[in-house]
Amino acid sequence: MNIIEVKDLQKSYPRPENKKETFNAVDGISFNIQAKEIYGILGPNGAGKTTTLEMLEGLKDINSGTAMINGIDVKKHPYRVKKIIGVQLQANEYFDKLDLSELLILFGKLYSEEIDCMDLLKKVGLSDKLKAKPKQLSGGQKQRFSIACALVNNPKILFLDEPTTGLDPQAKRNLWKLVKELNHLGMTIVLTTHNMEEAEYLCDRIAIMDGGKIIAEDTPQELINKYAPEPSDLPLQGNIEDVFLTLTGHKLRD
Repeated sequence: MNIIEVKDLQKSYPRPENKKETFNAVDGISFNIQAKEIYGILGPNGAGKTTTLEMLEGLKDINSGTAMINGIDVKKHPYRVKKIIGVQLQANEYFDKLDLSELLILFGKLYSEEIDCMDLLKKVGLSDKLKAKPKQLSGGQKQRFSIACALVNNPKILFLDEPTTGLDPQAKRNLWKLVKELNHLGMTIVLTTHNMEEAEYLCDRIAIMDGGKIIAEDTPQELINKYAPEPSDLPLQGNIEDVFLTLTGHKLRD
């Protein structure tokens, strides 16, 4: 069963060099995401990944097309959608004088939810940081705490925008484990990433975007079979990174 249905989604902006003209940051894309699926959106910088997520999350207006989340029209009812989703952004700012438990309680009140802070922190591996301030956390711990904040309303769908950017290998793997655990509990997860290994390991299906369009979509293995059955200059089997380079022609960037 599809929990997200997107059809002909479009978002336009004025061109920086000529405000009278517009360009499509997201150019009429369509895709469906099944309940309890981990769905990845890959693409070079400027491909439209984050803009797509922000429209689905109700953070940006939809110029045209439709996005349905759990049967709710995002364009018509963005606040109803926000009640059933969790959003972890690329960057987060917190009130520095509040500790983690106080911050979670604050976020919970925004949803009129009573929060079990210890349970949430235990889910993300931070049960020993209940009274810590955000500035006392490492990069990986901050990312996990941002996911805890996104879980305060017990969402059906969790959106992750480049969740492991800047993390060391251990912190990255810990976050992958957390994503898998949340998915095994029944949560649908939609993520963007520049990390090809991450996409290949986590995602049930992947959409590759370039120039505001989806240029390929399938399971990681089927994408490899179709676009990179043999890497051009490596003796090993092709992978999602080879697929990405074959389709977009873009080198990977941090």
